[in-house]
Amino acid sequence: MISFSCACSLCGREYEFSPERMLCDDCASRQTSDQPLMGVLEFRPEGVLPRDWESLDLLPVEREYFPPVPVGQTPLWEPEILRRKTGFPKLFLKDDSRNPTGSLKDRASYLVAAYARREGIERIVVASTGNAGSSMAGIGAAAGLSVKLFLPASAPPAKLVQSLQYGADLVRVDGTYDLAYDRSMACVAGEGGLSRNTAHNPLTIEGKKTVSLEIFRQLGSRVPDYVFVPTGDGVILSGVYRGFEDLFSLGLAERVPCCVAVQAEGSAAISRALDAGSFGTPVASSTIADSISVDVPRGGLFALGRLQRHGGKAVIVSDREILAAQWDLSSRSGLFAEPAAAAAWAGFVKMKDEIDPGATVAVLITGNGLKDIDSARKGVNLA
Repeated sequence: MISFSCACSLCGREYEFSPERMLCDDCASRQTSDQPLMGVLEFRPEGVLPRDWESLDLLPVEREYFPPVPVGQTPLWEPEILRRKTGFPKLFLKDDSRNPTGSLKDRASYLVAAYARREGIERIVVASTGNAGSSMAGIGAAAGLSVKLFLPASAPPAKLVQSLQYGADLVRVDGTYDLAYDRSMACVAGEGGLSRNTAHNPLTIEGKKTVSLEIFRQLGSRVPDYVFVPTGDGVILSGVYRGFEDLFSLGLAERVPCCVAVQAEGSAAISRALDAGSFGTPVASSTIADSISVDVPRGGLFALGRLQRHGGKAVIVSDREILAAQWDLSSRSGLFAEPAAAAAWAGFVKMKDEIDPGATVAVLITGNGLKDIDSARKGVNLA
């Protein structure tokens, strides 16, 4: 069976994970406000998986604590028309818009909710640009948890309505995600509750790794050559890497794939850091892809470290390319993705001439297009 230790992703110091300590004491003491989180913890598996293993077997919370909601096991599409159009016969779309609240973020919320139920915690606090908040609200509703949510006032209306329908205590913040994050952390410190904030709570990375475990199994226990990942704060990318690393460390996979961080032109801190070798002065974000719009990527150091360790790549796409990719996906595969998710397809289109057409490529579609109709209207002619 599998057991888990927990250690700092920077210095390697081991910790007992708890709601009171979600970062490494030593590394976090050097934190500055203009840089990604230092001392993000990570879970490390040890042991042997059962022969007929499932994704939940590789998570650090027992199965009986997960709420009764069908998260994960999303389809891996084989888009016939897009395969012919691009010349990539082994192109796949991992459709995480099929999760209960319409986004990949449910994978993180699912594990956070399970941990809260195991520990007897009744209140979750989270900041979000929209998807993480509506996700935690929906999964929290199924788990019987109270969710307090801090969202920028500019978040798409559909995501606000989702969160309210699920019964969240919604606080609209007149500012960016970064301000919403600060407000949520102040709330945890002053009022209590479990932080579900991405990167700060390492369970968010751990939950998201299940998408890699599923891709591996859906490909017949094979690792793809490339995975294109829409990237904002870096936590989905980190989770994707963690899943493949676990498969490699447990002897199930022979390698870790080349992961490509796809960033919007107006929010590209991780891409710039990959070029420069480190993070510089933050740049104010501005992109139609709200789910990957962030000034300071909280999970940036973790994600950058993985890109550097495994020879990953980054590609930057414009809002115009994102809208074109959204229409391309919808009209040629039938998969309607929100702008942040469509960014992954835009990244593949931009990079495909650098890739062997015989490669196995998985493009990660992280959210449903109905979450942001106003943006989608900009890509079509509506009489």
